[in-house]
Amino acid sequence: MGKLIIDAHSHLWLKQDTHVDGKRILSLKNGRSIFMDEEVQMLPPFMIDGQNTAEVFLSNMNYAQVAAAVVVQELIDGCQNDYLTEVQQRHPDRFLCMGMAWNLDEAQRVASAGLRGIAFPGHRMHQPLQELMPVFKLMEERGMILSMCLADDEAQVGQMAEVIQECPELKVAIGHFGMPTTASFRSQVLLARQGANVMIESGGITWLYHPEFYPYPTAVRRIREAADWVGMDRLMWGSDYPRTITAITYRMSYDFIEKTKELSAAEKAMFLGQNAQRFYGFGTLPELPYIKNMSE
Repeated sequence: MGKLIIDAHSHLWLKQDTHVDGKRILSLKNGRSIFMDEEVQMLPPFMIDGQNTAEVFLSNMNYAQVAAAVVVQELIDGCQNDYLTEVQQRHPDRFLCMGMAWNLDEAQRVASAGLRGIAFPGHRMHQPLQELMPVFKLMEERGMILSMCLADDEAQVGQMAEVIQECPELKVAIGHFGMPTTASFRSQVLLARQGANVMIESGGITWLYHPEFYPYPTAVRRIREAADWVGMDRLMWGSDYPRTITAITYRMSYDFIEKTKELSAAEKAMFLGQNAQRFYGFGTLPELPYIKNMSE
């Protein structure tokens, strides 16, 4: 009781139906999707209708005692602006939803819809980030939050550093924990030193270390390293729900942090919720009681 857990990186969609680099992505039944022209298990098999809804996520959040979640977007899911606008309106106390936009007009529509930020899957982008500077300037003016996942090369790291310098009041969350399995990990994490409003969130870290699997000791060491470089107050937990829970439960996506001895209790509290509450501006959040499993 009393612990605060906030998920800084999750996804929702009603249906996947898009193409990326000429390849098909399409929701099927029983949790499966066509992904890059191949049939994969995109969702747990009990999500039989292909929909990844806020209501199912809230049930998972309540069970796992996760008070709130940031919902970002990815090209592979298609644009979910309309659905996430509805989610933001229905559940403003539990979700902070981000839009998708690729130019100034689209960004203005996202802002007018009441979405709290814009998410960019930079690792799937082909143009320099500087081409989006008018969008970033608008976001800075409107107090919106930028979620950015970067490619695993130094070029985008340098571009992102320029954006941070040009927009010092813009809140920036670097996703996928700076890609800790790649050579650009340290450079991505060190972006948090470029400005007072830059954070690093760990969405997808259990996916990146899936071959190692639970309790992800190397992932914990990468979190320890990142904290040594920029401070634990710049790091946040993210799950990358729902794709990661085809292999583990939602609670498992954070309880490996709770159980490790490599982080102090104070560091765990910052990483799992306190930093995200401060950065995203969440207000009063529900205290969710632990409900024991009948097998306990």
